[in-house]
Amino acid sequence: MKIATWNINGVKARIDNLTQWLKDSDPDIVCLQEIKTVDEGFPRLEIEALGYHVETHGQKGFNGVAILSKSSPFEVNRGLPGDPLDEQARFLEAAFTLSDSRILRVCCIYLPNGNPVETEKYPYKLAWMERLQTFATERLAYEEMLILAGDYNVIPEPHDCFDPKVWENDALFLPQTRAAFRRLENLGLTDAVRATTDATQFYSFWDYQAGAWPKNNGIRIDHLLLSPEAADRMTSAAIEKHVRAWEKPSDHVPVIAYFNFAG
Repeated sequence: MKIATWNINGVKARIDNLTQWLKDSDPDIVCLQEIKTVDEGFPRLEIEALGYHVETHGQKGFNGVAILSKSSPFEVNRGLPGDPLDEQARFLEAAFTLSDSRILRVCCIYLPNGNPVETEKYPYKLAWMERLQTFATERLAYEEMLILAGDYNVIPEPHDCFDPKVWENDALFLPQTRAAFRRLENLGLTDAVRATTDATQFYSFWDYQAGAWPKNNGIRIDHLLLSPEAADRMTSAAIEKHVRAWEKPSDHVPVIAYFNFAG
């Protein structure tokens, strides 16, 4: 089974890229972030025509997440628990029954950016990460195959960016941010990409500005974190970098992992 995460940066603007990628890459489950549309505005028909079930948690103009899947989930939950006043559409959970009746739980995450740091946006980011840790702790207790996939807006280590000096005062790379990410991993979660490679210059995001893409001035902020049960079934992981060179690209590219859930 192939599972992917991709910050699409506006699903309506990238629908041609998305449908082409779905045909080429043929993932079984896709977590999309920053769909930037309400649920009713999502281009559902184009996706369903390719054989995918669509679940969305949208928001007008910004944010918004979606899960596309070749099979229908038996359970769907919208919104990260822990703050009933949080109206931002950043979290979507879907649970699937595998062929042997075991459960696969996939969560689509669009973690807050947190910039500018001196505003209320950074405390919101850290509080959101704390809520995610609480949620992950509860889900890990189920001892199911769990995948937390998405745009984390976290650069975990210095080698996950082209120049740490450029990012040292950014919310994505501040010590508090990276510490919160490590606490999440320390629950027993595995970073799919880093479980398969320690390569440098291995990025999932390139800014539209300053020639970042041709210079390969990127950062790795899109992650799949796996429960022990899911990590045991992973066979490989990769970043589909070539998509960034397409016309009208997102500034992110898909991050994928393969799993053998048979037997």
